[in-house]
Amino acid sequence: MKLIFAPTSPFVRKVMVLLHETGQLDDVDIQSVNTTPLAPDDDVRLSNPLAKIPALQRDDGPTLYDSRVICAYLDDRAGSGLYAGGWDTKVLEATADGIMDAAVSATYERRMRPVEKQWDDWETAQLGKMLGATSALNARWMSQLKGPLNMGQIAVACALGYVDFRHADSNWRHANEALADWYADFESRPSMIATKPPVT
Repeated sequence: MKLIFAPTSPFVRKVMVLLHETGQLDDVDIQSVNTTPLAPDDDVRLSNPLAKIPALQRDDGPTLYDSRVICAYLDDRAGSGLYAGGWDTKVLEATADGIMDAAVSATYERRMRPVEKQWDDWETAQLGKMLGATSALNARWMSQLKGPLNMGQIAVACALGYVDFRHADSNWRHANEALADWYADFESRPSMIATKPPVT
């Protein structure tokens, strides 16, 4: 198998953390690409008609894309039970992916748009989504986050890591002490340390 990879993508990081946690890292070739929505890498476009990463090229079937699809496939392949929590785990993962979507959108607003076209209200709206979701995690989901390792935990940790990486001034920890404490512990896992994005 081959994973189309970029080290700063939180969606790619989800897959990488899962590979570490389930002992499948050696089963996958990692192909690093430089890609953006405006100039997608050729291998990305060939692997995923949406020209997004990650994409997992399989030896025995079509390429898989969308991090949730890839993670579910790899979890099933390893028999690791990371989705054993059922719908709660899936909603937790979806919440984390929503944080990632908002954080990536806000990042693109500042890093890819010309200054004269940047929209402050759009960036503020994305920040509101991030902060609303972290508050919901702190209020509703701590029991799932503190239970046995599941895919929701991995996704939340990768989402919060990306917020710290690209939006360090968002102050998501304010009034979310339980979530902040959980994340401080989870980010010390070897899988998280090994997949920490480089400073760019």
